[in-house]
Parts: sequence; C-alpha cells; structure tokens
Amino acid sequence: MSFNKVILVGNVGKDPEIRRFENNIKASFSLATSETYTPKGGDKVTQTEWHNIVAWRRLAELSENYIRKGSQILVEGKLRYRSYDDRDGNKRYVVEVEADVIQLLGRKPDGPGQQGQGYQGGSQGYQNGNQGYTAPSQPSSPMQGEGPGEDLTTHDTADDLPF
Repeated sequence: MSFNKVILVGNVGKDPEIRRFENNIKASFSLATSETYTPKGGDKVTQTEWHNIVAWRRLAELSENYIRKGSQILVEGKLRYRSYDDRDGNKRYVVEVEADVIQLLGRKPDGPGQQGQGYQGGSQGYQNGNQGYTAPSQPSSPMQGEGPGEDLTTHDTADDLPF
C-alpha cells in the first residue's frame, strides 16, 4: 500500500499564473509556509519554505478568480516530480503539489479591487469534481480531484459551472 498526500497552510507568494490549453486550464502559484523556533541560547529564528502549487480545471478557474498574493490558504494534494531541459540544455527538476482541495482562510478583502487575505467567518473550500461550487455560508464537503491526464473531449463541462 502507498499513500501520497500533502496538506499545507500558508500565504500565497504571487497571483496565480494561468495557462489555457485547448481543453484544459492550469493555475500555478507559490505558497510560503513558515516555522518559528528558538535554538538553545539564541534568538527566534523563522524558517520559510516555498512550495510550487498547481491546480487544474475548476480549481484553476477558481484560483484565478479568488486567490491573490498574500491570501492565506489551505491546500491538500499530492506531490508530483517532473524534469525538463532549460534553454541552455541543462536538466532541471521540479517538485510541485498538485492541488485536490483549496480552502480560503483569513479575512475577506475590504473592496473588490483589493489584494485579498482569503475569507473570514468560516472557510470556503474548492475542490475538483462535478459537485460544483460551495457557497461561503455552506460547509464544504470533500470531493475527488481530477488529474491532468484525463481525456476532456468526452467530459461534460456544463457540470463544472460555479453556479
């Protein structure tokens, strides 16, 4: 038996970068998680780790609309490893978290054009799947995500509308 599950809570480092493909959409952004500790006889030290987050399909659309730099979010997903050759021909390796669930945390922005810190007064969760959008006043229920390799030519996108 094997298991690949990651749960992160942190702050978004940049607005999501959106890439649209023929039958798909992908959102990529960075997430910072911090740990503060005090070594023996020393001052407080904060260690920050940066994670590459990737969201597909409906999660990508919702990331584009609701996630901004500085937002506090919870991400559940799985680790993905990939490699590519850069412009100079060097092999590069990337570790990403492929999101299955994204929950907005923190406070709601004061105005529509302001950078967000997530949402307050209960969390709002987004998940890939066909059950649709969960409104802020309703509790979110877990759904299974859809991986990037799914054949979307037979997928009915009417079920993916957020309303």
